[in-house]
Amino acid sequence: MSTTIRLATCLLLAGPVCSPARAQVDHWKTDFTKHTVPLGEILSGGPPKDGIPAIDRPRFVSVREADRWLDNREPVVAVSLNGETKAYPLQILMWHEIVNDAVGDVPVSVTFCPLCNTALAFDRRVDDRILDFGTTGRLRHSDLVMYDRQTESWWQQATGEGIVGEYAGRRLTFISAPLVSWTAFRAAYPDGRVLSRDTGFRRDYGENPYVRYDQRGPYPHFFRIGIDKQLPAMERVVALPATQEPVAFPFSVLEKKRVVNDEVDGQPIAVFWAPGTASALDDRRIDRGRDVGSSGVFRRRIGARTLTFEPAGDGRFRDRETGSVWDILGRGLDGPLVGKALEPVQHGNHFWFAWAVFKPETRIAR
Repeated sequence: MSTTIRLATCLLLAGPVCSPARAQVDHWKTDFTKHTVPLGEILSGGPPKDGIPAIDRPRFVSVREADRWLDNREPVVAVSLNGETKAYPLQILMWHEIVNDAVGDVPVSVTFCPLCNTALAFDRRVDDRILDFGTTGRLRHSDLVMYDRQTESWWQQATGEGIVGEYAGRRLTFISAPLVSWTAFRAAYPDGRVLSRDTGFRRDYGENPYVRYDQRGPYPHFFRIGIDKQLPAMERVVALPATQEPVAFPFSVLEKKRVVNDEVDGQPIAVFWAPGTASALDDRRIDRGRDVGSSGVFRRRIGARTLTFEPAGDGRFRDRETGSVWDILGRGLDGPLVGKALEPVQHGNHFWFAWAVFKPETRIAR
């Protein structure tokens, strides 16, 4: 190993105090000479490699069984592909951060970074490989840095970008994974499957180890650059990572309007917001977290028709063109378009500080 690689590895593994011997403890086979970001930006988060264990053999239970231990307001990540739908409760993701799974025969990784409030899902296929992801124990700008076990390349969770190793410069494909309340998921998908708490690990599922984090602000030792002052650091924003035009919709705006009709990348979209979802990063118990609501983002076209939406009360939405009523997951519930589904647009509910550092050119929708 060259001096350059030893020093780079040393910085990544141990921070400012390290030695070449310490640098080899974790036995990374990562090619640290290939990187798209300064290596000094990647910091130790405390746990070692896989110290926060990903779930590689997930088990699932029925909605009825999960209803015994999930509160109505608890947040879950919903992934629906090829006729199969699964829910991944944050009370489990909080302790594992990554679930390697398949939904509708599509290999996916469902991820959650508590420090950035980023719940995102990715297609695990890159070229002719199916990747399995784990946690590096490192953070960049307070965001989870993942690694794939096939090449041990390192990936930025918030952007889906390879930042170190063989896959540096590559991007994972995002998959729609809205974060909604258990009530919303249960009503929409009574036959869905739910990630089981039988994970093979002993964890305090339902407990939040980051009490009041979403009110106190980012930990300064993990976020060492200036915070964009256009919005409060811990403002939740709906952000669309796969678009050419970065745009963020603040929850404070959405809570007042309930619906924003907009256009992104030349495509008409609608952003929905509904109350009834607890913050996973507030109270010691997730089910007692304050109500922060949840969001849905959809293309506004049904066939050749472009719809314009307005709030309809009770966390539902109405299009002005047909008078049909829709839910937070884009399902037509009543009216001429009952039974139809809006095309989802992949998005995340990030803390503003975390989104802004990766996309400083973001337009803020008011």
